[in-house]
Formats: sequence, C-alpha cells, structure tokens
Amino acid sequence: MTRQLTEIPRHVINGAVGGNAEDLAFILGYFSGYIKKLSTRTLKDEYGNEYLYVDETMRRRLESKLMLSIVSDFEIRE
Repeated sequence: MTRQLTEIPRHVINGAVGGNAEDLAFILGYFSGYIKKLSTRTLKDEYGNEYLYVDETMRRRLESKLMLSIVSDFEIRE
C-alpha cells in the first residue's frame, strides 16, 4: 500500500517554528517513516542470516536534529 503524502499546512510549520509542541509532533509524525528508513541497519548473525532493525539511537538523533533545526534556524521563504 502506497501512502499519498500531502503537504504540511503552513500554520503547522509556523507553529513548529514558534515552538508549539503539537505542531512539532505533527512534523515528526510526518517524517517518521523517512527517519525510520534512514535509521534501518542490517545485522548478520553467526550463521550469515541478515536481519533489518531500526537503530533507535540514530532514530532519536535524527528526530532531535530535525526539531532543533526547526526551532533554531528554520527560515520560511515566501
């Protein structure tokens, strides 16, 4: 199933830039699949089998960087 991505409403972006927790959570949810994909790693066991797992440390680092970027130096261009 392919999920249709819509644009993030401008009022949500403005709220997130202003530090609104609900708007930041909305944006994190919007990008959660992409962040999870970026954080996915391959693990090999002793028999050579490969497993995919989400590196939770990397996922949290990416989420933190996104939030910091939004509230500290995000610029909205008209």
